[in-house]
Parts: sequence; structure tokens; C-alpha cells
Amino acid sequence: MSSNEIFNRLTVLLDDHHAHYRVMKHPTAGRSEDVAKIRGTQLGQGAKGLVCHVKGKGFRQYVLAVLPADQQADLLLLAKQLGGTRASLASPKEVSELTQCVFGAIPPFSFHPDLKLVADPLLFERFDELAFNAGSLEYSVILNTKDYHRIAQPELVNFRRTE
Repeated sequence: MSSNEIFNRLTVLLDDHHAHYRVMKHPTAGRSEDVAKIRGTQLGQGAKGLVCHVKGKGFRQYVLAVLPADQQADLLLLAKQLGGTRASLASPKEVSELTQCVFGAIPPFSFHPDLKLVADPLLFERFDELAFNAGSLEYSVILNTKDYHRIAQPELVNFRRTE
């Protein structure tokens, strides 16, 4: 599956569920701050997806952990919340296999049966719309927050760094 296929799969999913969204084509930007400026959105509207490997006490799970782009993840807290003892970011190879995307282009949806989707509750508390790269560094989707929650149905897990 290519990033175009992920983009197409995502837009079909959103259309099938009558989501309120728009697609934006833009130059590639490497940092969340830069892409927010290009999109004309607040940094906190960005839905940042981190592919993690949670392990410990016989527990092993790949997780797509989504949080606002203006926040930092606490991977130890993520692991503990899910029943593990440690978590690490997945390797570029694992990310590619599980998402069919490169780092930075991962939408906040899991299309792989071995990739559990979780989201920090703050993602749903501040903005009416979320913005994220849609399988490509050149395409963003700006999606109604309630529609994202309804369609993706992520498990809510507090895992953002608070200090």
C-alpha cells in the first residue's frame, strides 16, 4: 500500500461516515509548528501520531498514540496505562510496515490489525477541528473533532507529559 492508497482509504472512510472535513495540498514541512502555519491552524489542533512499541510483564502491543502537536508524550506513562512497563518509538521500518507511511505523514487512524489506536483526551477538549497529515507530507486533512472521535473511536489514555 502506498501513501496515496492511505490517503484514498482515509478520504473514503471519512466520506462513508459523512464527516465534515477538507483536504489541503501544501509544501512539505518538517516540523509541526511549520505545517500549522502553512495550514493556518493552531499548533494544538495538530493531531500528532506516534507509533510506539509497548512491552513488559508479558505484554507486547504496537500502539498509534495520538496527542495534540503542542504536547509531548510520556512513553512510560503510556506503557503503564496500557498494562506494560516500558514503551519506545517504533523503528522507521516498523512504522512503514504498520502504517504504510513515513514519519510525519501518519494520520491518526489505524488501518492495521496489530496497531492499537489510543488518543490523549486533551485532543478532544480544545478545538472544534483537528489537522493532520493524511498519508503524505504534502496533504493535510482538517477534520471536525467530534467526527474524528466518532469514526476513529480511539481508546482514551492520558499519556502527555505534564511537568
